[in-house]
Amino acid sequence: MAQNKTITGKVTDKKDNSPLIGVSVGAPGGVGTLTGVDGSFKLSVPAGVTSLNFSYIGFKPLTVAINGQTSLNVSLESASTNLSEVVVIGYGTQRVKDATGSVASLSPKDFNKGVIATPDQLLQGRISGVQVTPSSGEPGAASTINIRGAGSIRAGDGPLYVVDGIPLDNSGATAGGYGVGAGSSTARNPLAFLNPNDIENISVLKDASSAAIYGSRGANGVILITTKKGRKGQGVQFSASTSLANTASRYDLLGRDEFLKAVAAVGSNAAPASEGGIDYGGNTDWQKQIFRTAISQNYNVSFGGGNNTGNYRASVGYDDQQGVVKNSALKRLNARFNGGQSFFNDRLKFELQSTFSNVKDQFAPISDNAGFNGSLIGAAIQLNPTVPVFDDQGRYFNLNGYEAGFPKGNTFRNPVSLLNQIDDRDNVNRYLNNLSMTVKLFEGLSYKGNIGADISRGLRKTFYDPNVIGYTDAIGIRQVNYPSPTGNGTAIYQYGQTTNWTTEHTLNYDKKWKDNSSLTVLAGYSYQTFRRENYNEFGFKTGTAGKLVKDINDFQQHTPYPVGDTATYRLQSYFARVNYSYKDRYIITGTIRRDGSSKFGTNHKYGNFPAAAVKWRISNEDFMPKGGFFDDLALRVNWGKTGNQEFPPYLSKTVKQLQDFGGNSVARLYQGNDDLKWQSNITYGAGLDFTFLKGRVSGSVDYFNKSVNDLLFLQDIAQPSFSTRVYVNLPAKVENKGVEFNVNVAAVQSKEFTWDIAYNMSFIKSTVSNFKGRQIVTGNIDGQGLSGAYSQAIVDGYPLFTFNVPNYAGLDANGFGIYPQGIDVLTLQGSPNPKFTAGLTNSFGYRNWTFSFFLNAATGFQIYNNTANAFFYKGNLVSGRNVTKAVAATNENPLNSGEVSTRFLEKGDFLRLSNATLGYTFNLNQSVFKSFRLSLTGQNLFLITKYSGLDPEINTDKQRNDVASRGIDYTAYPKARIFTLGLNASF
Repeated sequence: MAQNKTITGKVTDKKDNSPLIGVSVGAPGGVGTLTGVDGSFKLSVPAGVTSLNFSYIGFKPLTVAINGQTSLNVSLESASTNLSEVVVIGYGTQRVKDATGSVASLSPKDFNKGVIATPDQLLQGRISGVQVTPSSGEPGAASTINIRGAGSIRAGDGPLYVVDGIPLDNSGATAGGYGVGAGSSTARNPLAFLNPNDIENISVLKDASSAAIYGSRGANGVILITTKKGRKGQGVQFSASTSLANTASRYDLLGRDEFLKAVAAVGSNAAPASEGGIDYGGNTDWQKQIFRTAISQNYNVSFGGGNNTGNYRASVGYDDQQGVVKNSALKRLNARFNGGQSFFNDRLKFELQSTFSNVKDQFAPISDNAGFNGSLIGAAIQLNPTVPVFDDQGRYFNLNGYEAGFPKGNTFRNPVSLLNQIDDRDNVNRYLNNLSMTVKLFEGLSYKGNIGADISRGLRKTFYDPNVIGYTDAIGIRQVNYPSPTGNGTAIYQYGQTTNWTTEHTLNYDKKWKDNSSLTVLAGYSYQTFRRENYNEFGFKTGTAGKLVKDINDFQQHTPYPVGDTATYRLQSYFARVNYSYKDRYIITGTIRRDGSSKFGTNHKYGNFPAAAVKWRISNEDFMPKGGFFDDLALRVNWGKTGNQEFPPYLSKTVKQLQDFGGNSVARLYQGNDDLKWQSNITYGAGLDFTFLKGRVSGSVDYFNKSVNDLLFLQDIAQPSFSTRVYVNLPAKVENKGVEFNVNVAAVQSKEFTWDIAYNMSFIKSTVSNFKGRQIVTGNIDGQGLSGAYSQAIVDGYPLFTFNVPNYAGLDANGFGIYPQGIDVLTLQGSPNPKFTAGLTNSFGYRNWTFSFFLNAATGFQIYNNTANAFFYKGNLVSGRNVTKAVAATNENPLNSGEVSTRFLEKGDFLRLSNATLGYTFNLNQSVFKSFRLSLTGQNLFLITKYSGLDPEINTDKQRNDVASRGIDYTAYPKARIFTLGLNASF
């Protein structure tokens, strides 16, 4: 013993200097120990030992020379495996290897690159079980996000977003486009206020065991967004990029000569218009008239720093994103500050996260539900290519002529007129602030209180020139008709404000033992208030005849009062979570949350939402060989229940709404339901986490079963009754079950060359049950002769949103459609929900070069091509409207009708090269730059699909009676192919 020497020290994580518990510290000859709860160790070794070996799962092994020292401070570097990475969970963080629920985490290196308008685009295709489907390719377009399948039949089935601990209100400050004869449009994505460059991490809580801590608001999953904080030595960081974008695809329409030939072939008059024909002498590619090469720019600057007691980071970002459709754009200005400061040896800490955002949108006149005239894209794809843009007097060409200086008729719309004679913009300011205080009461126990404010204010202004062509329908505003835009001019102001206040108090207890056991307890209280206000002003008959006027005060006629509504509701919650780990082998998590919502009546105002999960780290058992094949192997089992209260306020009570129009008062009564109760989501599942080949391969396999019960539904009431509809709970269940697989492979890890692979895939099946004797229809289909048509039904035993249309079996010898069961017989077939989705990332590094590409795919789903149903059949040629070359080449009889049927129901399977980036980092020794990097990124580079529309990854909002729809494509804003040159530098 006299010849031995004692070595002490501490082992920390090189990334953030946090202590590492349970690190194996060894010397030649078998002498060893483990680090304690603070990362410290003490080891007695023979005098001749010259080095110590340090090893820890998830970190690169390290050998450190003693060199006569008796004290060593060692930092371990994370290996390619993410086991020791920290993921954000509800009200805290957790190491990946300790997570009992299904939690997926992405950092900036995993994000989609290029022109990004909203945070959901960062993770599209990157996480198994998370489907992100944009409503269109418009900058800032809303997306439908389903985590492990759609569960609700109502619109608004999206997850809860939590930014730096503040649960957001997912409604936007401005509404969608107001229909004045060409349909309405969906509001922009409410997350557009966040600057993607400020985001440090996105975590997705996929199962109820992890999401139950958010109770009713976590029913559809939770997406946690953590923004960047200051670090020691951070300094100044700057990034800039410029992008070029074009439409990835366009409709293959007939040109002038092909069109005239096709018109003649169907027996219509292709002679010059002066002779009674449809040849107006022009040669116009209407798609070229409305599409453009879009140029976008992005600039970000941030600076920050930190020390042992505090940190700060401030940033400013500016985006100017042009859309590939003319007169569409998004401009965003962001300012953000994150800061924290500790006092009294870390016993007291204050943190502030503050964001201001100004988003200005410009909208092209594209709607979700225009009739046969079409909005901008519908008008462009069907308009006669012989029609010129302007007539011989320099006016926008109008097939129906002019009367008293104004356009007449509404049969055809001139797309260039729509672009230039409609001005539609909004301006939204959003403030997101969170102030928190943490007090360490005694060892292991701390209190945290925070108050958050999420406030949005917006105004959308829409103006119609009295010369605009094709808007001759009267405008109906709450049962009163007002003059149409054509010949009169119209102004619409849509005001909106949302206010969300959050107050939370939590107690956290954390205890660790030397045998690697640990206990974490969380208890908390939350109170949230939500207030949404919107009102609209209208102006008609401009006082400046024949001119586009952008001031509502210039109009001669107005609605007597602003038209709008205000809604307020509150949530009160109590919650607790216990996590116990026994010797880092058996980990148990239990969660309970009790939510009270003012939306429900007295009978069911509160709901209880429990969850439990267990994890068995098999690799830490004594029977597992040390240094064997598996570095880590763990089995997870979970169960949980969450609730859903996402329906409008007040509807549990009978409400009388008075609409007053200066003497024309209309009263509407809404019947209440005091027995309305929480829609409940119950999920259970199991997962296997694995790591082998010394951390080179890691991944997980998950099985899940999610069922949604007591569906909230707005039901018709048998008449006569003082009300027509009432909210009820349907005795039905929507079940989603499936399997997810994720794997990360460090295929090559040499000094000069690296190759990393990340792959995810999901299999999912959706079924509606306990729904016998009832059928709910949705999925409106628009177009000439299609008034009231629909394409989807919710039926017992079938997937949610199953298509329900007549079978079409081609054309007979006379060119008429064949419907084997009859044109009026609807058949349930095809689902818009993919059965399989996958994403594959390959990342390469060679010296200073990096290259990565990302492929995503989906199969086993259908798309209803409402665009083709409305515009692409041969009968359109008879009336002088254009069609695709494929339609013109068929033997279809021009008298054949375009009924809703499987003729327009197509497979949506696709494979997309979604993202590819090439980058180079410069060596700048003795320079003012700490780093300097250039990159070139391509987005949406190719698409392999048999779908005849522009893109199968689409979801036009075609809800019916507040019942959601999926998988319908109707004249949607096309997706772009984008190339971006970027620069990143730090000083």
